[in-house]
Amino acid sequence: MKKIIYSPGEPAGIGPDLIIKLATSKSWEAFKIPIVTIGDPDLFLDRAKLLKKRVGIIEINNVQKAKKNKSGSVQLIKVSKCKSTSAGKILKSNAKYVLDNLNYAIKETIINKKTALVTGPLNKEALISIEKKFTGHTEYIQKITKSNDVLMMLASNKLKVALATTHIPLNKVATSITKNLIINKIKILNNDLKTKFNIKKPNIKILGLNPHAGENGKIGKEELDHIKPAVSELRRSKINVSMPISADTAFSQKILKETDAYLGMYHDQVLPVLKTLSFGNSINITLGVPIIRTSVDHGVALDIAGTNKSDVSSLSLAIKTAKKLI
Repeated sequence: MKKIIYSPGEPAGIGPDLIIKLATSKSWEAFKIPIVTIGDPDLFLDRAKLLKKRVGIIEINNVQKAKKNKSGSVQLIKVSKCKSTSAGKILKSNAKYVLDNLNYAIKETIINKKTALVTGPLNKEALISIEKKFTGHTEYIQKITKSNDVLMMLASNKLKVALATTHIPLNKVATSITKNLIINKIKILNNDLKTKFNIKKPNIKILGLNPHAGENGKIGKEELDHIKPAVSELRRSKINVSMPISADTAFSQKILKETDAYLGMYHDQVLPVLKTLSFGNSINITLGVPIIRTSVDHGVALDIAGTNKSDVSSLSLAIKTAKKLI
């Protein structure tokens, strides 16, 4: 039987709130797939009180023992003790708890091929206190699954955008863009659009790094030196990818309609567009790894944790998409 493992992320944020709100909603049983949450029962009971929600905790010790979702109940596996269940204030003492939960969830998803991982938002600063090189879920999943490469993609019903580089400083982006990097990222994107999204011949648009895609070398050489040579090689492999186009015109209605996915050169080149069009109704999907992982498109939202103001739309979409991808 297919199953979903939910790793809620930062306990002080809205990750716990979201699963409680879903479990007490009409959509919980309608997912028609068992959802197992990894976490400390005390956290969810304390948060349910803040949210004024009546929720039952069903503790299990094995993902495979999970049964159909029952309205008002959360199936939960306790891996580690949460040091503080308070909402709205991040404590570094909870970092180990967050990482323990994530490690367990990833490893269970590796073992159980009919299981997908859905993640809630986490706080990178807190985790860096115990995992010095932690930069985000995407890179961490690559490390744990020992994958050669990985691709971060955000998707909604309006567009899909993937990132050539992820969580690095802007001043390091240009030197990170190489021919091999572009080739590897586009190959992952093309393959997973075919295998996971059933797109027979994906139409992929690649963005230039520089304004106006470099103006043929007049505003930067990265397009001439790295991106265009990569595209030429990819086209020889029959991959349908554009030459680098200017980001300021790439998302016109005409181009949007004909494009299956975009590859942007850096985080804030494409994500503001997606979040403007689809915030709360988009998700993060990790490509290029041997597991299914989807995630919410938002952060920990400390200011509304425990207040009932959080929106479950993105988590709901992440669960539905993960189910389809298994």
